[in-house]
Amino acid sequence: MKLQEIHTLAQQHDIEPGSLSKADLIREIQQQEGNFDCFASARNQECDQLDCKWRDDCFALSRE
Repeated sequence: MKLQEIHTLAQQHDIEPGSLSKADLIREIQQQEGNFDCFASARNQECDQLDCKWRDDCFALSRE
């Protein structure tokens, strides 16, 4: 997901994007949605959150 889309989603949850990194911003959104704030923490490309909208980006960043 592009950063501008993430900023828009954050604002919908009354989160001020400010200077948060992409990963930190997504974790804030996850918390506001009542989900685990686990973005970019998947180890060995394993995650039981199959319906997560961040899944592809998460796996990409967790490889780094």
